[in-house]
Amino acid sequence: MTNSHNTNENGDLDVWIFSKNPPCYHRSNMLSRLFSSQKDIDKQKALETLIMHSSPRLEYFFLMFLSILMATFGLILNSSAVIIGSMLIAPVLFPILGIGMGVILSDGKLIGRSFYTLLKSILIAIGFATLTALFLMTNTGINGSEILERASPSLIHAAIAIVAGLAASFALTKPNLSVALPGVAVSVALVPPLAVTGIGIAKWNWPLIAGSFGMFTVNALGILFASMLVFSVSNFYVKRGAAERAIEKEDKEIKREEKDAEKVAAKVAENISGK
Repeated sequence: MTNSHNTNENGDLDVWIFSKNPPCYHRSNMLSRLFSSQKDIDKQKALETLIMHSSPRLEYFFLMFLSILMATFGLILNSSAVIIGSMLIAPVLFPILGIGMGVILSDGKLIGRSFYTLLKSILIAIGFATLTALFLMTNTGINGSEILERASPSLIHAAIAIVAGLAASFALTKPNLSVALPGVAVSVALVPPLAVTGIGIAKWNWPLIAGSFGMFTVNALGILFASMLVFSVSNFYVKRGAAERAIEKEDKEIKREEKDAEKVAAKVAENISGK
């Protein structure tokens, strides 16, 4: 309990005002409501959304393929508009958030599958960016500002990544704020640095490779750190059982889709052989 008082013109004690809760209590209470006010159903939905979008599905990798192509085209053309478009469709933010959630939940399976998705995304991105650059940059030098800007990581990039990670994680935990996720994807560059890494490999430019991949690493680690912070203060650690059930459900769905794809491929092969 704190108290304060007012004095009259003569300096005498006039009125005592008692405050039950000090200012620091109000601030902490506000933060508690901000991060811990999610309903169980909202946490469940956030977990399911995160696990679904970070799963190693064919649709995920197809979007990754399209985004890296757009990013590489934009870098070659030195077009910021095309690069922004590639960041809007890139799904690579979700496996990073998935790793952060897995750490908070102490869920090795979620960490492993998210890391697998992220690693495969990196390999796909660098591989196709390299091939694209080999075909389209045969007589082109590395002098575009969009390429060079993504090869010099700095502390400000780390700060941007942390802020973006806080925003992405917070928006994920609040269903009514999910519309903010595309803006977060644009604010922190994940796909363009990988495209620059591929361009650097195509041109055998090792400083460009090291700088661009370093920027991707800084951005990814900043997002990871921030997501762990948000998921921790939001008390997601109590939802480990729900995460395990969501992963099992998602794995069953992936297996079902794989079987359906195999059946379609078999029918196509039969039709071709029959002709």
